[in-house]
Amino acid sequence: MCMYSADDDGFVTDFHVLHYGQFAVRGAGLIMVEATGVVEEGRLTPQCLGIWKDAHIDGLRCIVDFAHRYGATAGIQLSHSGRLGSSIPLDQYQDNMPCTSDKKAGGWPDKVYAPSSISFSGQFWTPQELRLDQIEAVQKAFVSAAIRADKAGFDVIDIHAAYGNLLNQFLSPLSNIRTDKYGGSFENRTRMLMETIRRVRHVWPKEKPLFVSVSALEGAEQGWKFQETLVLVKMLVNDGVDLCEISQGGNIANAELRMDPESRKDVVGRVKRETPGLLVGAVGLISNGIQANDLLENNFADAVFSARQFIRNPSFVLSAAHDLGTSIKWPKQYECARVKTKYCFF
Repeated sequence: MCMYSADDDGFVTDFHVLHYGQFAVRGAGLIMVEATGVVEEGRLTPQCLGIWKDAHIDGLRCIVDFAHRYGATAGIQLSHSGRLGSSIPLDQYQDNMPCTSDKKAGGWPDKVYAPSSISFSGQFWTPQELRLDQIEAVQKAFVSAAIRADKAGFDVIDIHAAYGNLLNQFLSPLSNIRTDKYGGSFENRTRMLMETIRRVRHVWPKEKPLFVSVSALEGAEQGWKFQETLVLVKMLVNDGVDLCEISQGGNIANAELRMDPESRKDVVGRVKRETPGLLVGAVGLISNGIQANDLLENNFADAVFSARQFIRNPSFVLSAAHDLGTSIKWPKQYECARVKTKYCFF
């Protein structure tokens, strides 16, 4: 999740090393660095991380090295915010007030781009429609970002095509009303994502996994359909994607979606059942070990991703093991704090 803690030019700060490092120390298997802008104007806010220039590599490598030192795998989510760009950090949101950062606040209101000139809501900037040459430039920026991620030592990259970001905006007929080869039909609306994936897969090392985040449901009758998700993920696996993180919503305001763990489980489970050969990750509303284990043991998902629960409880791995009555190795520095179980003698 976005931490809104980068410096003004998208660089890693001490906070990021501490923030992500704490999860490695406490046993997380994969640490995914937040949505990171592949171009300067592709950040969500002026306080978000960037990977649009080589100078960003060293700071990102500090996070990777720390994670590896404590036995964790390191990933990064490559993103372009599209029409959500030049907005404000979450802690500044207020009801019925603009969510925009102007130039005085470090924003880029004249460089907010999207498939079509349709704002997310009245609280966000109205974007400019991307020209064909700009679409080409964005695809190349994802490629360059993947190369930098490899140089920084990341083990995994996740292409962000969910939660209303630019690649998600291209998929939906509600945010993409283009009349050229990138709009209209399902084939055209998926073209931007698929071309980007093919280009990235070409430069991303074959031995390193490539993930894609997808919002399976949009929550609007005329929007992106679940059946389209099933077709899309099959296309993704055919083009070299190793795992899809399946979420819901984020592309339109006031979406009509069930936001409960059971409905999320049903959606991710159906994607897994109907897409042989694709690893599927469950994400969203996962708050305890029993729930996470149910998703894995009952074959709803191949992996579990959690964000808010780790923020609430950086020792989520340790507490999840306790929920399940399972003994796992604690960090030696924290062994004295192990919750009493049959494995603890104090």
